[in-house]
Order: sequence, then C-alpha cells, then structure tokens
Amino acid sequence: MLCLVFQAMCLRAADFTVKSPDGHLSVTLTSGQELTWRVDRDGACVMAPSSLGLRVREGKRVYHPDFSGAKGTVTSHADKWNTVCYRKAVVDDRYNLLTLKAGRWTVEVRVYDDGAAYRFVSGVRGPLVIEDETACFRFPDAGKAFIPYVNDNRGGERWCYSFESYYDEMPLSAMFADSLAITPLAVSLKGGMKATVMDAGVENYPGMMLLKGEGNSLKAAFAPLPLETEIGGYDRLNLVPVKRAGHIARIDNKKQFAFPWRAVVVTTSDAALLDCDMAWCLAPACRLKDTSWIRPGKVAWDWWNNTNVTGVDFLSGMNTPTYRHYIDFAAANHLEYIIIDEGWSGKESLLADLSPDIALDSLLDYGRRKGVGIILWASWRNLKQHTEEVMRHYAEMGVSGFKVDFFDRDDQEVIQSAYDIAACAARHHLLVDYHGLKPFGIQRAYPNVLNFEGVKGLENSKWEPRTASGPLHDQPRYDVTVPFLRMQAGPMDYTPGAMQNATKDCFFGNNDHPMSQGTRVHQMAMYVIFEAPLQMLADSPTKYMREQECTDFIAAVPTVFDETVVIGGEMGEYVILARRKGSTWYLGAMTSWTARDVEIPLGMLPAGEHRAVMFQDGVNAAKEATDYRRTERTVTAGDTLRVRLAPGGGWVMRVG
Repeated sequence: MLCLVFQAMCLRAADFTVKSPDGHLSVTLTSGQELTWRVDRDGACVMAPSSLGLRVREGKRVYHPDFSGAKGTVTSHADKWNTVCYRKAVVDDRYNLLTLKAGRWTVEVRVYDDGAAYRFVSGVRGPLVIEDETACFRFPDAGKAFIPYVNDNRGGERWCYSFESYYDEMPLSAMFADSLAITPLAVSLKGGMKATVMDAGVENYPGMMLLKGEGNSLKAAFAPLPLETEIGGYDRLNLVPVKRAGHIARIDNKKQFAFPWRAVVVTTSDAALLDCDMAWCLAPACRLKDTSWIRPGKVAWDWWNNTNVTGVDFLSGMNTPTYRHYIDFAAANHLEYIIIDEGWSGKESLLADLSPDIALDSLLDYGRRKGVGIILWASWRNLKQHTEEVMRHYAEMGVSGFKVDFFDRDDQEVIQSAYDIAACAARHHLLVDYHGLKPFGIQRAYPNVLNFEGVKGLENSKWEPRTASGPLHDQPRYDVTVPFLRMQAGPMDYTPGAMQNATKDCFFGNNDHPMSQGTRVHQMAMYVIFEAPLQMLADSPTKYMREQECTDFIAAVPTVFDETVVIGGEMGEYVILARRKGSTWYLGAMTSWTARDVEIPLGMLPAGEHRAVMFQDGVNAAKEATDYRRTERTVTAGDTLRVRLAPGGGWVMRVG
C-alpha cells in the first residue's frame, strides 16, 4: 500500500513557472504523464495548456521521453550581440530560462518580454530516430487568424512547396482541417493582442508546418524523411520525393542534439511585431570567425523585366552586351551587384553546357573594373551535386555568389543541405540567396546567407489573374501584412522596384511587360520597410534611367541598418517605420487599397534642423498610380508630419 501511494505521488503532475524579465508574461510547464505548457500575460490566459512531446526510437525501443519527477531550475540571461546583416547593429538578448532535466533529456523554456519558446535537447549518444513530434497551440479566445495555406505543390507531393502564400483571414476555428499552413501564422486575441506561432533555430531537422487542431488550436506537422526522389516539379527543376520514411528525422549524435524552438510571440499591438528579435535570438550564433568580406547591397536584376532595355545598339536578351549594359547601370547608380538569372548554364549542370552567348570571364573582368559583382542563378538540385567543385571554380573566377532556387521543401534533407551549401560558400567567400525556402535561423549562423524568398513577391504580378472587380489577389494588403508576419522569420527577397504602376482598375498581369499594384511611392517605400540585405531593383535599367530621381532615392537606401524605430501599423492595413544608418534616417509608410491620412512624429531625430527629401503620392495617384511629388524641406525632432496615402499608396523620406 505504501508503495502504491509513493508511485501515485511520483506520477502526480508538477508545475514549473517562469516569467519574462518585465514580469508581464509567464509560462507554466506541467510535467507528468503528459507534458504541457501554458502562456499567460498579466494573469490572463493567452495559450491554454498545450501538449508537447517526442516519440523516438533508440535501437528497437520506441518511447516518449518521460519528464515525470523531473527537476527544474530557473536562471536569467542578459546579453548583447553585434549583428552582421540586420535591421539593427546590436541585439539585446534578455530572457529567463526554465530548464527541466530528466535523465538524458532536457526541455528548455525561454521567456522574453514579447514571447516564449521551448525546445527539447537530447543527450542520447548514437543513432536516434524521431518517429514524430507533438507541438500544440491552444488559444481559448482566438478570433481572426492570418493563415498562409500551402498550395501549388510541386509534382503533387504534399510536402513539396515554395513557401509562398497569401494570407486567408478567417476565424481560427474555421481553418480548413485538410490543409497545411506555413509559419509564421498569427492569431488575434482579446484586447488587441496577437499570438504568432513559428519555429526557429532549425538545423538537421524538418521545418514546422501547422494543421487545424480541435476548436481554437493548431498542431504541428513535419515532412517525413525522403527515401527516394525524382526530377520533376516546375520545368523539371525540383527534386520531388516519391517515397518517404515513416519517421521525420534521423540523428547520429555524438554529444547532444538541440531540437528546433517552438515559439509563440505575444504582443499587445500589431506594431510591436515590427521590431521583434525573437527569431534571431533563438537562432544559432554566428559560426564565421571573419565576416568582413560579406558585402550586403543592391542588385540590378534581369528576370522580372525580361531584359527589356531599349535605346541601345544590340539585341537585348541573355547575352554579353546586355549584361555589360546592366553592369554600366549598376555602376552609374552605385549598386553593388547584378544577377545573371536562369539560362547562363545547362539544365543539368553548372559546369557544362554553358551559354555561348554569355562570356562570363569577360563580364567578370568588366564588373571588377566597374566595381560591380556578379551573382549567378543555380537550381538547388544542380548545386547540391557538386557543391565544393562548383563553389571553388566560380569563386576562383571572381563570382560574388549564387542565387539558389527551387529548394521547395524543408524536410531534414533539405535543411541540412542548406547548411552545407552555406558553409561551403562561406569557405569560398561567396554570398547566397535562397529561393523556395523561408528563413529558419541559418541566416545568423551563416550571415553570408543574405536573403530568402518564401514570399509572394513582385514576380507574382507577371501572371496575376484579373476578375471583373480587379486583380484576383489584393497585393497592397499583402504588402502591409508581410512586415508583421513573414519578416518575423527573417529577410525576404520580395524583389521590389516596379516603375510601371497601376491602380486596381488599370492593373493586369503581363509576363513580358509587368506592372505592380499600387502607386510608385508604394514601391519606393518597400526599400525602407522590407528587410533584405541583398535587395533587388526588379525593373529594367531603361525604366530606371527614365525615372532617375526615383532611382536616385531607392539606390541610396541601405540594405542593413544600425537602428529601427517603429512608428505605427496595423496588420493588413498600413505600416510606418524609421531606420537609421550612420547619421542618416530613412522613413517609409505604405497602405493597403484603403487611402488614409497618417501622422508621422520625428522624435527619433537628433536635436537641430535637418534637411529632408520626401516622395509622396501625387494628388492624382488614385487615378494614375505613377503620379508622385518630390519635395525638400527642413525638419526637426519636434515636428509631426501629416501625410496623405493614396489607395495602395506610400511615402518615403531621407533625413541627413
């Protein structure tokens, strides 16, 4: 009888609570036969007790790590670290940490002022198979959610996707039960709060997707480990899995293995999401001893504008004269790079069947003399075959980096390959820009990974369908949603800069002569608001030269900053930010198709009078989206500017 009582006491659930440094947010981890975590803010429930756990196989034994009877400790952490390519020069990394240990397994819970995250850490030595992982997020007071559903699967494979999704805005309880969603995903709570679910610090493990759980809840889903793949997908550029294992990961561990973080960002206003550093704080620390060679900057890009240059004496296209012209344009406007996109190499190799129309050696030499680097496009499936050989060869030629395209998966194989490519590129002092992936933490570990796509960027305007009432998709609303959500995870290769701009009634998709939804200054404001250490100028040199005063402004906006100040914003409605580089401030505002008047206080400026250059929507921008007005004026820190944003409009200012 005494033994039974003792066993019952051991199985009794134990609560471990840890609070944020400012005391507002708290997490309660309950250990017992089931492990759950709960998030509260100022005593009110944000996330109800939600299950977390692993099912692992060690040899022939399959088990769930048991945390009943585990010991917990709480410690505080306060640190600052310098960034390489980010929206601020220094990140303040402050959190309280709960560590729960049970034999060879540990759960770590970090609580920041603006969110909480947990991860498992394994001390198991030798092979370990992860059969599945449980990660649930239960929001009792959930309202509207911003859900980026998975669609347009490559080769019809469920887990093969480019991570580009518009946001379906619906009650969380109405989320489609049969559909995967990518992260970050936001849920509206009472009192104007938002809870944003995401993963971070992913390495040698699949990324987290989300499914509808019971009621107002989400549950994690993970791509199983691929066993066989075949060439397929769009234009046969993908490696599409045709057979997957019954487990999600296999780990050959010699010391310990840290699983990815499962995070919930909790903010009392939408604007607070615009400067949340949790994804970066949860990422692996920088692994490069020398980062001085990493050169962020702007890129003149060929693909979106279909190499449509005019007023020249050569036939434009994928040929040497055209890219010399792009180099000339880049040099004249102090852009750091050009990209030579798909077509310079053969379909099946980056070393053979090179285009005879592109004299790469000559272009590299010309670019060196002009101070302009060249970045080459590559498909992931080609680059992964001979990564070291390809990287060494083109680094020796003088290529600056690679835009690696069509990953279109984030299972364990692809995530590990992304790390391998980044490490190899770093050894050869090459930059990389990943397409078909969203950020997952690698950008801090390897800051030569400057950018990611995983966003419904400007390219989508080339094939955007039109309905009787206008474009099928509301791009300006998306433009003022992604800074709050997609940018939580990291930088994004939206590829802005259209000089052909259209109102809702004038817009139509045109692959060879594309245009953008919204005003000219809406596009210009993206250079301040959208984070991209490798930022594109997507339109043609001809159009930029015709619009030189707009080009002069966007070409001068830095791609990394020393400080960011959030002025205001509401998800899906509008956004206003200020960023500083050195002593110069850059301010930007964008709105949805809803015109609005906004107030922009300039309290971030230093004392004294400052000369400012502003671009704002012209008085006729609601009818003609290219209409804008450029003005110069003196401003002070005590000023508050009143700005009218046209439908789909924008505003930018440079001070200093």
